[in-house]
Amino acid sequence: MKIRLLLSGFTVFCALLATPALAQKVYLAYDKDMPQAAYAARKLGEALAEQGYTLHPRGTGYDYLISLAKHPVRLDSEAFQILPEDKVISVYGGDDRGMIYGALALVESLQGGTRLEEVQAREEAPALVFRGIKYNLPWETYRPSSALDQHYETARDLDYWEAFLDMMVENRFNVISFWNTHPYTFMTSPKNFPEASPWSEKEQEEWREFYQQLFALAKERGLDTYIVHWSIFVSEAFAKAHDMAEENFYPHYYVEGETSELVRRYLRESVKQVLEEYPDLDGVGISHGEGMAGMTPLERQAWMDDVLIAGMLEADRPVKLIHRVPFSSGTSSDPGVSEDVEQVTRAAMENLGDSFDGPIWTEMKFNWSHAHSTPKLVKVHGGELGDTYFDPLPEDYKVTWMARNEDFFALRWGVPSFIREHLALNAQASYVGGYFIGSETYIPALDYFTAVDEPVDWDYAFERQWLWYKLWGRLLYDAHTPDSVFQDAFNHRYGERADNLLNAYSLASSTQLRLASLYDSTWDFTLYSEGFLALQGDYTRYISVDQLIDRPTLDPDYVSVADYVQTRRDGGSFGVERITPPILSQQLERDNREALRLVENIDVSESASLMYEVADVKTWANLGLHLAEKLKGAVALQNFRLSGDVDYQQAAIAHLEQALAYWDKVIEITRPIYKDMPLTHYNHNFFEANEDNLFHWALIRDEVAEDIEIARKASP
Repeated sequence: MKIRLLLSGFTVFCALLATPALAQKVYLAYDKDMPQAAYAARKLGEALAEQGYTLHPRGTGYDYLISLAKHPVRLDSEAFQILPEDKVISVYGGDDRGMIYGALALVESLQGGTRLEEVQAREEAPALVFRGIKYNLPWETYRPSSALDQHYETARDLDYWEAFLDMMVENRFNVISFWNTHPYTFMTSPKNFPEASPWSEKEQEEWREFYQQLFALAKERGLDTYIVHWSIFVSEAFAKAHDMAEENFYPHYYVEGETSELVRRYLRESVKQVLEEYPDLDGVGISHGEGMAGMTPLERQAWMDDVLIAGMLEADRPVKLIHRVPFSSGTSSDPGVSEDVEQVTRAAMENLGDSFDGPIWTEMKFNWSHAHSTPKLVKVHGGELGDTYFDPLPEDYKVTWMARNEDFFALRWGVPSFIREHLALNAQASYVGGYFIGSETYIPALDYFTAVDEPVDWDYAFERQWLWYKLWGRLLYDAHTPDSVFQDAFNHRYGERADNLLNAYSLASSTQLRLASLYDSTWDFTLYSEGFLALQGDYTRYISVDQLIDRPTLDPDYVSVADYVQTRRDGGSFGVERITPPILSQQLERDNREALRLVENIDVSESASLMYEVADVKTWANLGLHLAEKLKGAVALQNFRLSGDVDYQQAAIAHLEQALAYWDKVIEITRPIYKDMPLTHYNHNFFEANEDNLFHWALIRDEVAEDIEIARKASP
């Protein structure tokens, strides 16, 4: 377990870290009564001590003075300045967050080898005001699954949360939202509904203490906290005590809405009580989705206003609101969009006016569950979005794009150019407030991937994906952050051996973006890119060559195999902007061969952590080469079926055999270092958990090889 340093005021770290006898003495001046200033000073003090400076306890006799302060007149919210002048370095923030960001920017410079006498003046300010992480909690989470249940113990550990929240503020995220179906059971024992609690007094107090400390840790770091839940769900104890809401509790979720007055009152009072008992909780998020089948969009909105919204407004304190865009346009829980629903939702948010603290954050899923695809907005949850929310320009709410990741959980990912393009296309309008990033079917807590016994530089799953978090967080704050910042992070971890890693990741993990742009997808399991899996019939399976031929593309600039072959056989052609299967194959081969070249001479013998970084580049690259050959095989196979020319069939077999060879290379790389990994996986009924849900590339080799048999057995 990590040592937790609990500081009031400022602690000298000399007892923990040896320093040279003649080390320069640094005095840190800050408001010791401000938790955020104390946190910033603690992090800066640790970095100074690590670099050999002595932390001086007095305001006289120092070699350097570093001052941490707020300057809201000079700076906007969350902006910061670092101003060196002789032996004094002033770190100003426009508010608490800006001051923390300034201190951590100085920490980053120190860790990069900059001495205090070399510190340069700098100033930064955020482009987007909402930079959030969606975090599904493992208790009463959205889907019952061993893949999610396994995180329960880790997610109850406050040491884990200190590490996760430190990562967030280091990367300049400012919002964490905690999602589960019914959070209130864990957070409070309702005064008027004690029968709703399944806990003993001791257990309830343990839960209360956990949430209080969790929110306090976030507040110390300048983070806003939200609880976000799906709609008409209660505790199982409540349902059984009152013989109602028979399926409106975990693990059910696609169920009828329970609209009785007793349930309304229970939830309304639960919302109010939680907000009153947790002053460090900033807000609540609502969904017009699961648990509301059988209700029209108008009925769902009226229920929200009467229950959850009313409970928030009854709390005697400021409250922030996340209002998710409805995902259903009828009375079922099936996805769908319509202009009527958009109008109802917009009117409801505008009717709330200034009832909430700041703008209402209107969450919309970018390209449904697969934002890591094309940066063009093709669809939201349910289909193509109209312009109702944007025209005329809203005054009371801001759109916050949900960039869901259901595509890579094990392999590290990092394509800075993709995120910059995403922001350039989708974050410039005045109605956009920011982004969420996060997953529905993956929780970044327990490391259930690492198979080697050698020491590695991480304890938790999220630390393996450090680059993904750093790229999104820092670029959401400032899209002009140069690649050198991210490459320097590699070098800080691994030294000069890592010089090529950012470029290698950018090239190799673009494989995932290209597959997700090529293969149209909607909800979570319709695509799992790093596994080349997609929903086919009853189960999620490897994407066969036939699936690749027939599937439409997500990105309108991409051309499917079937459309390409038919158009070419009809004598047609494609514009220069279209990405046809041959062009995509060329791009995949070019970029992934270059990625392999960049890492081929990196010595990983002395670092298991670096070994994993390099192995993931090689894995993505071989997956990309696999896809390139598979596309060639698919084009040849479709040409054979339409022409009967056996030369096409032989070409298809040869390309698909080569695709299998690249898959075998993926297995060779990953089998020794990755465990079989549980996935959140459902059959077509969506309710019944598939317990045999382990994934590894080796486990589906037979399905990959089946492509060759498909080509051999094909007929015109």
